[in-house]
Amino acid sequence: MPEAQAALTDARIDCLQYCNWSRKIFSQMREGGLDAVHVTVCYHEDFGQTVANLADWNRLFQDHEALIMPGRLAEDILAARQSNRTAVFFGFQNCSPIEADIGLVEICHQLGVRFMQLSYNNQSLLATGCYEADDPGITRMGRQVIAEMNRVGLVVDMSHSSDRSTLEAIEVSSRPIAITHANPSFWHPALRNKSDTVIKALAESGGMIGFSLYPHHLREGSACTLENFCEMVAKTAERFGIEHIGIGSDLCQDQPDSIVEWMRNGRWTTERDFGEGSADKPGFPEQPSWFRDSRDFPNIAAGLRDVGFDDESVAAVMGNNWLRFFEQSFVSARI
Repeated sequence: MPEAQAALTDARIDCLQYCNWSRKIFSQMREGGLDAVHVTVCYHEDFGQTVANLADWNRLFQDHEALIMPGRLAEDILAARQSNRTAVFFGFQNCSPIEADIGLVEICHQLGVRFMQLSYNNQSLLATGCYEADDPGITRMGRQVIAEMNRVGLVVDMSHSSDRSTLEAIEVSSRPIAITHANPSFWHPALRNKSDTVIKALAESGGMIGFSLYPHHLREGSACTLENFCEMVAKTAERFGIEHIGIGSDLCQDQPDSIVEWMRNGRWTTERDFGEGSADKPGFPEQPSWFRDSRDFPNIAAGLRDVGFDDESVAAVMGNNWLRFFEQSFVSARI
């Protein structure tokens, strides 16, 4: 068993948040027992704008050093636990920071980025987003970028990508990929949720899916019950194996509605693209009552026990599976 796994057998990891970061939110992470969180540092930004976001995070690490620390390797999660902090891992929800320059893949990794989505809803230079009518799959540049991501240890994330592109990414990548925040479409057929075919291929290749608590991805939306959510987790584990599932809450706490418009629209359209399930209600939907913020992670663990998970299985879903994936992924392939 790798060192971090052996030393930390009950890790609690959330593999996607994009909050309006503050001391309050970092304190709530500690109250919820979060050892690590993957945070979004880019939606539509180019390289220079993304570097500015990373500089903002450096200031957050300085201002809140008693609560958070940078995450680069799986071992940092153990260090965070030992110092009563949360390790923060960076990720992109789009490939825009590398622009059309494959050399920026390694630069972004050197700056601390550990996940990159190949597309965000729309067609990109690398892959097709889940909102497009046609999906021609991974592009020529996409294949080259995946190989470079594999080389430097930057995880391929296909959370917002279409099925064919995702299946091809799984096939092309020499390392297991991730879908950091989505749910199975057999439970709720949102555009962003994933088919059985995709989840099966992901699991068979050693990849991971993080279950989302974002209401547009939930059955019954904001009214989704904890029992219903945990039953979905149980059915997915039964179908595809418990080793490949975790949590990626997609929590967007304390963000103004202008942010969700930026997420959907960026600067690619002059029209308002409200996104799935929200055409009549622009802005962020209300979170389910049992998951308002990071303090509610114990509710999920309790809900999993209530639907029949034993302690080892609860620990796997709540973080140990992500810990193993981090340990396997956050290393360079270069000898």
